[in-house]
Amino acid sequence: MPPSVPSLPRRVARTLRTSLFAQVTCALVLGIVVGKLWPDTATALQPLGDGFTRLIKTVISPLVFCVVVVGIAKAGDLKAFGRIGVKALIWFEIASTAALVIGLVTANVVGPGRGMNVDPSSLDAAAVQETTGGGHLPTTTEFVLNALPQSFIGAFADNELLQVLILACLVGAALLHLGHTKVPKILPAIEQAQEIIFAVVGFIMRLAPIAVFGAMAHLVGNYGLGVMRTYAKLIVLCYVAAALFIALLAVALKVVTGLSLWKFLRYIREEMLLALGTASTESVMPRVMQKLRRAGARDDAVGLVLPTGYSFNLDGASLYLSIGTLFIAQAVGVDLSLGQQVTVVLVLMLTSKGMAGIPGSAFLALSATASSLGAIPAGAVALLLGVDRIMDSMRVVTNLLGNCVAVFAVSRWEGALDTDRAKRVLDGEDTSTPGDDETGVGAEKALGGEKDPGSEKDPGGETGAEALAPGIPAQKPKELKEPAPEAG
Repeated sequence: MPPSVPSLPRRVARTLRTSLFAQVTCALVLGIVVGKLWPDTATALQPLGDGFTRLIKTVISPLVFCVVVVGIAKAGDLKAFGRIGVKALIWFEIASTAALVIGLVTANVVGPGRGMNVDPSSLDAAAVQETTGGGHLPTTTEFVLNALPQSFIGAFADNELLQVLILACLVGAALLHLGHTKVPKILPAIEQAQEIIFAVVGFIMRLAPIAVFGAMAHLVGNYGLGVMRTYAKLIVLCYVAAALFIALLAVALKVVTGLSLWKFLRYIREEMLLALGTASTESVMPRVMQKLRRAGARDDAVGLVLPTGYSFNLDGASLYLSIGTLFIAQAVGVDLSLGQQVTVVLVLMLTSKGMAGIPGSAFLALSATASSLGAIPAGAVALLLGVDRIMDSMRVVTNLLGNCVAVFAVSRWEGALDTDRAKRVLDGEDTSTPGDDETGVGAEKALGGEKDPGSEKDPGGETGAEALAPGIPAQKPKELKEPAPEAG
């Protein structure tokens, strides 16, 4: 008798129960509907998204620390780790500059602000000051000093990723220097802590649909859909420029590693949708790190390149800043010369590196660029206040994909990428997690809720004891007898 096929409602219910992608998609649509129909109620739902992001942030620093320390210790070569860092910075600079140039070229061709003829005196410059909270972007000296930890605990408490990276490098180097004979229990303890953190991430991720619903409802309820009609030309240009840059990333990834960006995008579709819903790449960082490791990238490359990219490789932000600068110049009737546009690129290459984690950082960077040119009124930056939040989706997708491609490219450049495994994983042929055999329960099992093989007896299978001692039947404790004494 052929097996019965579940009915459509049952299949839908099973998909919603088991697929994070389906859950987040439904939450996204529901958030838009609630935000449109009940905007006053929707604006009060922001804490749902903010609370989820806060929970994720609590595990990012310890996770980065564990992954980097384990990566250095297992690689056994601190010089290789240094090479990875240098190559990552080179890749970041090339990618960020390409994003800036694409933004400037497309803004010159399309001219999103032409014909607006805005009077700068009519703009409320105080609104920009309120958005940025009176902050400022750090100077080069401040940026370098802020990257150095003042306290071991303080770096974790303040969630300063660059400081945590430096501490992890020092601890990893110390482990290599002392060797496993002097501190034999430290590395296994850190590996076990890493598995615990991944398990915690799995618990938190169950709240992802609620977070996406709250964040999207707040966005639509607070800003409405009308702002998209007002700034339609600018919004479309930013997303088209991002698509061009992502296509360039796809070509670069194919040339350098032979991998397909589109298959990788399908591989991380759940994380990408969650990042879109919460407008934060930090919310998916732990899961993306785990998936990159599973896709054949070595621990030390993942642990160094991805977190560093969150500060040094903001490709989406670079696109937005270059287009935004030309937009406000065109809107107030300022025609920037080629020399001034080159200055824009140079200034943004510096200011975009200190943006991560600073409230209103995009407006601070735009204000700094406008001041350096001396031709654009600083108050004109207020033109982007209404549309800035709509650009988060573009920035999130571009930033996340740019950093993931950087991990693959730098790993391949350093010989730290298992290309065959990466192709199998992206094709859906290999779902195992590196390290499962060593730890007994991999991070993927912690996230997916799978059981440890051998923990329960399977019908027709072996128990853990039988697997360890084939051919010897397992006995219950009450059946064990004391051996008979030998004859004297």
